[in-house]
Amino acid sequence: MNADAEWNSRIEAFWESFDDARPQEMLAAMRALVDERPEGDARAPAEWGGVHDALDLGADAVGPYRRTLAAGLDTEEQHRVTLQLASTLRNLGHVDEAIALLEHLDAPELGDAPAAFLALAVHSAGRPNEALRVALTALAPHLPAYGRAATAYAAELPTDV
Repeated sequence: MNADAEWNSRIEAFWESFDDARPQEMLAAMRALVDERPEGDARAPAEWGGVHDALDLGADAVGPYRRTLAAGLDTEEQHRVTLQLASTLRNLGHVDEAIALLEHLDAPELGDAPAAFLALAVHSAGRPNEALRVALTALAPHLPAYGRAATAYAAELPTDV
């Protein structure tokens, strides 16, 4: 097993044993893992941001997420971190930035997760009808029946003012 694969295995083990009731231990354990990575590594700040998010320390996650996105990752990881950043920004009240990130996130590997978080962000922006439209449009293709009706009704929702 190469060093990257071994580190990834230990990251997976960390998340499998993650316990938000022990925040200081979790931060210390992740810090040790992150410190093993070389300078400029894109994955390490993503994991550092992720542990802060998981511990409801979102304000401390934004910087690492931004560093990750600036450093570049493979496409799927880039999409995942973009979604995490957008969700965190929404939770911190930066809904316009969250919406902008999510509206441009074309990430089929994440399924309908971007639409779900976009609906939450749009709702947080005070546009409940648009949020419902986003959610119903994402849900409709998965309905065993009435998907076409759900899509049509979503399109008929009044525009938020």
